Amino acid sequence: MPVFQAVWMYCLDNPARALNALALFYALAGGWLWAATQLRVARASGRLATTADTEMTSEVSEATARVNRMFYSVGGACLALALLLSLVSTRF
Repeated sequence: MPVFQAVWMYCLDNPARALNALALFYALAGGWLWAATQLRVARASGRLATTADTEMTSEVSEATARVNRMFYSVGGACLALALLLSLVSTRF
């Protein structure tokens, strides 16, 4: 039996486990994005504290803040999707 067919049969036999595995994947991805963004913010604030040129830092700060907001929103969406999938899996 091919591997993909075996995985598909397992998912059909255990839909709650398959949904929980997918929820775990999204939770790990969202948590990693959230933690990586916090690390980016800490590094950026460390660089801003050591840089003397205020004109250049304000331009970089706006772009960095925009990227950080996007990463936070994608990470939050992944975590919300993981929570939703986990709640849906309890119905099966």
